[in-house]
Amino acid sequence: MEWTVNNAFKTYKDMDHPKSMMDVALIQNVDPVDIGLGSSEKGTIVVPTKRKKTMTSVYLKFFETAPDGKSRRCKFCGQSYSIATATGNLGRHLSNRHPGYDKSGDSVTSSAPQPITVVKKAQQQGKQQMDYDHINWLLVKWLILASLPPSTLEEKWLANSFKFLNPSIQLWPGERYKVKIREVFRSMQEDVMATLEKVSSKVSIILDFWSSYEQIFYMSVTCQWIDENWSFQQVLLDICQIPYPCGGSEIYHSLEKVLKMYNIESRVLSCTHDNSQNAIHACHTLKEELDGQKLGMFCYIPCAARTLNLIIEDGLRTTKPVISKVREFVLELNSSAKMSEDFIQLTAAYQEGSWKFPLETSARWSGNYQMLDIVCKAGKSMDGVMRKYEETIVGRTVLSPAEKNAVSIVHKYLEPFYKTTNNICTNKLLTIGLVLFFMDHISEMITLCKDSRLSSDWLKNAAEDMATKSRSYTTQVGNIFIFMTAILDPRIKCELIPESLSSGNYLEEARTLFIRNYSSSHFSSMTSGYGAQEIEDGGGVSFAEEIARKKRRVSLSNATDELTQYLSEPPAPIPTDVLEWWKVNSTRYPRLSVMARDFLAVQPTSVAPEDLFCSKGDEIDKQRFCMPHDSTQAILCIRSWMQGGIKLKCKSDEIDYERLMEMAGATTAENTVGLDKKQR
Repeated sequence: MEWTVNNAFKTYKDMDHPKSMMDVALIQNVDPVDIGLGSSEKGTIVVPTKRKKTMTSVYLKFFETAPDGKSRRCKFCGQSYSIATATGNLGRHLSNRHPGYDKSGDSVTSSAPQPITVVKKAQQQGKQQMDYDHINWLLVKWLILASLPPSTLEEKWLANSFKFLNPSIQLWPGERYKVKIREVFRSMQEDVMATLEKVSSKVSIILDFWSSYEQIFYMSVTCQWIDENWSFQQVLLDICQIPYPCGGSEIYHSLEKVLKMYNIESRVLSCTHDNSQNAIHACHTLKEELDGQKLGMFCYIPCAARTLNLIIEDGLRTTKPVISKVREFVLELNSSAKMSEDFIQLTAAYQEGSWKFPLETSARWSGNYQMLDIVCKAGKSMDGVMRKYEETIVGRTVLSPAEKNAVSIVHKYLEPFYKTTNNICTNKLLTIGLVLFFMDHISEMITLCKDSRLSSDWLKNAAEDMATKSRSYTTQVGNIFIFMTAILDPRIKCELIPESLSSGNYLEEARTLFIRNYSSSHFSSMTSGYGAQEIEDGGGVSFAEEIARKKRRVSLSNATDELTQYLSEPPAPIPTDVLEWWKVNSTRYPRLSVMARDFLAVQPTSVAPEDLFCSKGDEIDKQRFCMPHDSTQAILCIRSWMQGGIKLKCKSDEIDYERLMEMAGATTAENTVGLDKKQR
C-alpha cells in the first residue's frame, strides 16, 4: 500500500484509540505534525497553523545547536549529531563517553501538555547513535590488515553500499585516510623505538627486497633479539625505497639511515641478506664502517632458504614440462566438483591414498612436489580421470611412460629435500647450527646422486649444478663467527658441526673470541678495574696489582672452563627447545649464556621459510606488488607491528577496537530490530 499524508491522517483520525507515538513514527512519508496530548481520556489532535519542530529533553543542555540549525555538538567532546537525532541517543552518548555528567535535571514535570514532533524519516527511539568517525577507524584497521591502499574506499560502489545500510554514514575523503594512517605509523614507530631502547643484548637484522608494479625497488629491515626471559623477539624496523640505480651503495646508505634512526648501529651483531650481489656489497661496506669505528663484532650471512630453493630448482629442471602439464590437470580437478569426486572414488578403488581438496597448485616448491606426488602415488586415478574427460580438458593427454619414469626418479631423489624443507618450515626457532646440520645433509644427498653409477646422465648433470650452489653456500659460511653461533646451539655443539667447519682451527679461535668479548666486559664487577692501566716497564709491580693480575687469570680460567664444560657434555636431543634449555642452564654458564643470547638471535634466512617454499608466499608477493608507493611503508609496517602485538594508536591515543566493534554490533542489532518492526 502506498502511504500518503491524506490517507495516513484519515486512518489515524478514524480510529477509536490513537496509536502509540512509536507506531506513528514508523510511518515514513508523513509531514511534521504536532500532536498535543492533554489530560482527557482520548487524545486530542491539534493542527497548528504554523509547522514547527521542537524537542524538549534534559540532555539538550549538554549540547549546543550549530548556527545552521542542522546539527548539535556535545559541549564535552565536540562530537556532532544530526538535529534529528533522538534524545535517547544523546543520553547514551553522555553515558558512554562522559560518565558522571550532571543528571540533576533527569526528572522534569509539567502540567501543560508537552509537544512531540513526528518527523519525516524519523529515527527509531532506542536506536544507538553510532559515532561515524569510529566507523572510519574500523575501516582504517581493515585497510591495514588487508594490505589495501586508502584509494580502495574511494570506489563509488563501496560508498553507496554504506549509504544503503545507513544514509547518515559519512566516509572520510581518501586523503584523510592517508593522513590518519601516516599519523598511526609515526605513533607506532615511536613505540618500536622505545622498545629497542630497552633491549640489553646484541641485535641482528635481516634484509628482504622486492619491486612493486610501479617498478619501485623496496627493502625491508627487520630486527630480532632474545630478551631477558629467553623469548625470541622480532620487529620490522622500516620499509625503504631504494633509489635508482638500486645498487649496493644505495642499499648501504638506506640501511645505515635506518640503523641510526633506531640508534642500534653499535649493537648490531649480524645481517642476513638475500644472496644478491648488491646486498652483499652493502653488507660488506657496513662491516668496514663498523670495524673502522671499533663497534664490536659484525658478520653478514647468506640466506640458507634461498640457496636451498635454487638447489631444488636445479633438481626439478628436467621434469618442469611434466609438472606444468600435471598442474593444468589439477587446476581442472579443483574447479570441477564432478571431476574431483571421480578422482576421489578412483583413488579409493585403486587404494592410492586420501587426497584433500582443493589440491595445492602453487608454483613454489610445495606445489611442485605435490604434482610429483600425484603422478607417483595416484597415477592410475589421474589417468582414469584424464581419459574420461579427454574431450572436456583439451590438451591434457595421459602422461607417457617416459614422462612417468622421469617423474618417479626425481620424486625419489628429492624426497629428502622435501622432508628437510618441512622441518625447516615447522621449526620453532631456526638456528644457524640447525640449518648447517640440514644443509650438510643436503650436500651428502647431492654427492651420493652425483657419484652413483645408477644415476642417469641428465640427473647427474642436475646434481652437478646443485653441488656448485651448495659449495658456494658452504664457502660463504666458513668463518669463526658462524662456527661460534653453531656450537652455541646445545643440540649441535661440535659433534654435529659440518666437516667443513670442524676441520679448521675454529675451536681455539672461539675460545679467544669468547674470552675477549664475554669474560670480563659483561662482568666488570668480577674483574679488576686496573686492566686498562698497564704499569710501565721501569716501575715496580705493587702488591695490589699482583693480586689483581691473579684475579684476572682466575676470571679468564673460569670463563674458559665454562666453554670447555659446555662442549664436554653430549648434545641435547634435536627436539629440544633451545631457548628453554639456555634459560634453565644459564646459572651454570653465566658468561656463556650472555654470549648465547646474542648469537642465537642470528637468523640463517632472510625470509620466513614457509613464505618461500609454500603458497603463503604468493599472497605476500601479491600484496607487496600491488601496493602503491604512497601507502607501502605505512600500511605494511603497521600491519607487521599489529601482528607482532603492538597496539594500534594515533598520536597518544590507543584505538580501542574491541569497544568499537561492540558499538558497531549493537547498532547493527538495533537497526535489525527496527527493520523487523517496520516490516510488521
